[in-house]
Amino acid sequence: MPLKQWLCGSYTSLPMLLKNSFLRKWSQRLTLSLALLISYSQSSLANTDNATKVIESIPYFTCWEKTITVSQSENNADLAATQNDPIGSPHPIPWNWIMNTHSEFSQKGERNLRYCRTPSLISPDGQFAAYSRIQMQVEPELFHSRVTSVMFLENLQTGDLQTLNSLSILSNNSEEEIVAPPGEIAILIPISWSEDGDRLLSRQFEGIFSTSDASDSAAIWERENNSTIVLSPAPASHTHAVLLGWSQTNPERVLFRAGIIGEEEWPVLSVDLNGETNLATFDRPTIYGSRVKQVDR
Repeated sequence: MPLKQWLCGSYTSLPMLLKNSFLRKWSQRLTLSLALLISYSQSSLANTDNATKVIESIPYFTCWEKTITVSQSENNADLAATQNDPIGSPHPIPWNWIMNTHSEFSQKGERNLRYCRTPSLISPDGQFAAYSRIQMQVEPELFHSRVTSVMFLENLQTGDLQTLNSLSILSNNSEEEIVAPPGEIAILIPISWSEDGDRLLSRQFEGIFSTSDASDSAAIWERENNSTIVLSPAPASHTHAVLLGWSQTNPERVLFRAGIIGEEEWPVLSVDLNGETNLATFDRPTIYGSRVKQVDR
């Protein structure tokens, strides 16, 4: 049975979704936590305005339907602001869609399963397309809901299709079937190819509903040996990290903005493929690839 089209509207505050006083207390904590995270990571959006953008700027998400049509939009910083990304990322997850989907079914006291997907990100050599299908298991209580994703890597010449599961990436076990615990958010979305298209950089966002636990890792898929590595800045320096893109000065490294809630300045850090973390104050993120405006399924 085909899935219905669900429109992604504006953000709805959590306290309006929950009537029970206990749940309202938790929702208010989440609302405050998200406000703090976004306020302390706004500088990341300002700094990425000057980033090298070799990627077409169009909306990241559309609701699941047979034909995906994506219109032109503003720059990445404006897009991130309209998506209300939990940690102010310039490569936002579909937070509006998540909150509106939960609002729709929580008001009815229903459980349901809904999907959302990203546009296809085409490699610079035109040989591969990458996109993610995001799944939300909706429960009446937000902190019992689950959001996970599967990323598809399609060889446009042969039609071969590979998948990367957001939960398997976290467990380093691609064969074991893993079920997300209640409240977990694990979303893997492609954000950039390397300049020659031999690597794919993806944002691995991890969080827990109704808490301030939220941070990014970088998942890098290497085409030549069909392997994936996961990177994040050394944990001693931060509690939250925001993935920005490839390093402009060293394409073998990725850039993050990382910090602690309460700090006004979040430094830019570069991480190499072995996990070595360095300060990168004057570096800028770079992203490559093009997003298609229409995908027929």
